[in-house]
Order: sequence, then C-alpha cells, then structure tokens
Amino acid sequence: MDIFIRVVLFYILFMCVIFIAQRTLIYFPDKSKPALIHGVEVVKLTTQDGQHLEAWYIPPTTENQLVIVLFHGNAGHYGHRINKVKDYLVAGYGVLLAEYRGYGGNSGAISEVGFYHDGRAYMNWLLKKKNVNIEKIIPYGESIGSGVAVQMATEYDVGGLVLEVPFSSLLDIASRQYPFMPVKYLLKDRYMNIEKIDKINAPLLILHGHKDQTIPFDSAEKLFEMAKYPKKLIDFPQGNHNNLYDFGASQYVLDFLAGIDERN
Repeated sequence: MDIFIRVVLFYILFMCVIFIAQRTLIYFPDKSKPALIHGVEVVKLTTQDGQHLEAWYIPPTTENQLVIVLFHGNAGHYGHRINKVKDYLVAGYGVLLAEYRGYGGNSGAISEVGFYHDGRAYMNWLLKKKNVNIEKIIPYGESIGSGVAVQMATEYDVGGLVLEVPFSSLLDIASRQYPFMPVKYLLKDRYMNIEKIDKINAPLLILHGHKDQTIPFDSAEKLFEMAKYPKKLIDFPQGNHNNLYDFGASQYVLDFLAGIDERN
C-alpha cells in the first residue's frame, strides 16, 4: 500500500510540475533581437493588451500586390525566416515577418491568447498604416504559427491562407506525445485549428511532409478534410518537419499566390 501511495503522490506531483512548466516544453524562443538587414522596414506597434512589438516588413514591388504575413513556428525568431521568403520577394510580393511577444527581442509572456493579440496587431497595421486591402493579405502559418494564421483567417476576410506543417490542434499532438497524462485537463494553449478551419472561406494551401515526426501527416489531413474548397494539400514524401523548402515548397506557394492573383 505504501508503494501505491508513493506512486500516486509522485504522479500527482509530476502533473503539477508539468502544468506549471508546460509552456517551456512547447515554446523555444530565441529572445535575441536579430541584426537589421538592408531593405527591411522595422515595424513598431502596440497590441490591444499593451504589448510593444517589433517585426520586419518588406513592401511589394508594385501597388496592390499580395502581402504575406509569416507567423513562424515555436523556435528561433523572425530573422531566421528571411531566407525562406526570398523567392516571394523576388517575385514582387510583400512580406511581413511577424514576431511574437517573448521572441526576437520582444518582451512579454508567451501564450496562445497573447499570440492572437499579436497577430491582430500586425493585420491591423497592414490595413491601417499601409492601406493594404484585406483581400491582398495572405497569412502564412508555420507549425505552431498555423494556429495564429488560422485564427486570423477566421477574423479577417483574407485573400488566401498558407499552412506549413500544421496540426489539427496542439491538443491532438500533445495527447499523442503524452498518452499517460490527462492532457485534456492540463493543456493551457490548445490552438484548436480543427474547430475553426471550416469557418474560413479563403483559398487554402497546406504543405506537409510524410516523414514529419513532430506533427504527423494525418493531423494535417484531418485539418484538410474539414476545410472548405478551394483547397490543396501538398504531400512531400521525403519531407520532415523542417525541410520542405529543400523539396521545392516555395514553388507550390508561388503557384498558389499566382492563382489568387488571377482570381483577383
């Protein structure tokens, strides 16, 4: 009986530690501010809840061209994504490399709700400060950033939505990784994409690797099945969580953007 009680007490203590420290297991920010590079505009804004943020903006080469808002994944900072967007800049598209609170020199506590505040601030900055039409804005969500991009696409009538290695929900992924834990009752940040995707009317492109061991391919499939048309899912047979651009992901995105241009 003593052993049983000790095991139970240890399990309860372990659950308490996980509950308190869970965000350190989800988010891996690079808190340093990236060195400024030539040709970018430093975006400075304040969110609805009073958080001061900085990010980078590279405007489109022509008026009324599409603007991608990149919401990156859970690691690193926005400066690490500049190489990812080079093909889009060469093609003349605008890019806003959004940065979250707690990342890339920005202060603030990291959370799902906070990220949504950040996303709205960037969307509104484009709309009000740069006079970009909403149908010209394309949220691009990478991994956990898919949660922010999906949320923005439910709140704004955007021109399109790109999701790179997205999940159906963070709750789904956490439940798979920790099957012995009552994740349903412990998880604070859930990013329930699966409950929101059918509310989006914009064209959708999903990019996912079949060898992704961080977010399994079938999680993206679930999301795709629930989405409205027009939609497209690109399966990279050799792709994992971080290498889709090694297999030509940017060309699929460029083709998708060209299709939106034609419709507009």
